Amino acid sequence: MSPPDPFVIPEDAIEEKFLAATGPGGQNVNKVATAVQIRLDVYALRLAPEVFARLKTLAGSRFTDDGAILLTARRYRTQEANRADARARLGELLAQAHVRPVRRVKTRPSRAAKAKRMEGKAQRSRIKQGRGKVVLD
Repeated sequence: MSPPDPFVIPEDAIEEKFLAATGPGGQNVNKVATAVQIRLDVYALRLAPEVFARLKTLAGSRFTDDGAILLTARRYRTQEANRADARARLGELLAQAHVRPVRRVKTRPSRAAKAKRMEGKAQRSRIKQGRGKVVLD
């Protein structure tokens, strides 16, 4: 299954904060706030209840008590790249929440399948019974 298309997020539901990143980048890491922390107000999206429930499950620990999703992007060395990465990840998360899971249809094995399975077990049992110590009379 191909990944779902990114979801378009309204600007008024997003709040961005830039902070100092960790990792590679040399002196630039100490001087420039390149990491992006995005806060999305989920209630502002007015999602359907089942989509909201799926989003809450998918977000996991990134979902806060006040109904927001908090994502931090620090993969890249530039603010713009991290910002784009965070928005793309948020869009993918929302798109995945909109995908309804396929219901599993219960199936029962046929009588022939059950008989075949039992015959296989009996045959295996006979093979195992033939093993063991050899008794010489």
